[in-house]
Amino acid sequence: MSQPAASQASPWRASVVTLFPELFPGPLAASLAGDALKRGLWGLETVPLRDFGIGRHKAVDDTPAGGGAGMVLRADVVGPAIDAAVAANPGAPRICLSPRGEALTQAMVRELAAASGVVLLAARFEGLDQRVIEARGLREVSVGDYVLAGGELAAMVLIEAVVRLLPGVVGAAASLAEESFEAGLLEYPHYTRPRAWGGLAIPEVLLSGDHKRIAEWRRAEAERLTRERRPDLWARRQRPARG
Repeated sequence: MSQPAASQASPWRASVVTLFPELFPGPLAASLAGDALKRGLWGLETVPLRDFGIGRHKAVDDTPAGGGAGMVLRADVVGPAIDAAVAANPGAPRICLSPRGEALTQAMVRELAAASGVVLLAARFEGLDQRVIEARGLREVSVGDYVLAGGELAAMVLIEAVVRLLPGVVGAAASLAEESFEAGLLEYPHYTRPRAWGGLAIPEVLLSGDHKRIAEWRRAEAERLTRERRPDLWARRQRPARG
């Protein structure tokens, strides 16, 4: 499924190899990502895996070599599908969404946003033949320590995270700089009107008009939240930089 032609010469482009192309664009058609898609700031296409299936029934999977539960996506199906996606999106990084992959981080998102696009494989069943990963140089990426029925939702998570960083998508660029993970910290708390609600008030410092004090409070809150909720991130910040 191709989206409208972009208004610029080479917009960032996501190509998704999937058994369920009808799931796309899904949530990506809404809000900032959807508006940017309509404006041609990025492009989306799906490569239906079933189109490369074997035999009359277009089979895409088979039983695991060595026995075991479930089914495995066939190399002779996924390989050609990946090749088709790469041909349409040359030079783009190739990623397989997998719970055993490296964690998707904001640093990786920035890296992908700087590329020309991305080719994503949304695997299903027990996974895919390892030979495809090796032969096609797929980078395995996980969106969390849990297992989904397939990689489609994970692909949407990755795409939305990247699209937000593309030029012209988010109106206020400064808002991106203060988000969680951008400085190795979680984001500080936010407040707005009314001044008092449910017996709780906006912290007085935020109403002081003293921008230096406000910045200090926000930094302190970001550090507190990071220490409490993500000690792994906090520990990483405390490590001395290698010279």
